[in-house]
Amino acid sequence: MRVTVSRKAHFNAAHRLYVKSWDDAKNEAIFGKCSNPYFHGHNYELIVNVTGTIDPVTGYVMDMKVLKDLIKVEVEDAFDHKNLNEQVPEFADLIPSAENIAVVIYNKILPHLDEDKTLDIVLYETPRNFVKYSG
Repeated sequence: MRVTVSRKAHFNAAHRLYVKSWDDAKNEAIFGKCSNPYFHGHNYELIVNVTGTIDPVTGYVMDMKVLKDLIKVEVEDAFDHKNLNEQVPEFADLIPSAENIAVVIYNKILPHLDEDKTLDIVLYETPRNFVKYSG
C-alpha cells in the first residue's frame, strides 16, 4: 500500500522573466509585466508530496519533521526573501518561471529521499496560478 504525505511551506521572492539576448521591447511583448527590469515579487506557496509505503514499525511514510527540515534548508533558506535571478545560483542561466522553480525544488529535494519514495511538487505563484511537477 502506497500513501502520500504532504507538507506545505511558503517563501517570498522576487524575479524577472526575460531572455537576456532580447531587448526590453521583445521581453515585454512575450512576458508582459513579468519582464519589469526592476523585478517583481510573489508570495509562493509550496506543497511537497512524498509517496511511499508505510513503515510497519513507525507507521510513517516519512518522518514529517525530517521533511519539514529538508524543505527549510533546501527551499526556504535558499529562496526566501531573495532575488531569484540574482541571488540563487540555479537561476543564473535559467528563467525563474514557476515551472522552472518547481523543477529546481524537485531536484533539490529528491536526492534526500529514499529510493522507494516518489516526489511531486505543487508551487503556487498566486492563489490562482500554480504548477505541478512529478519528475
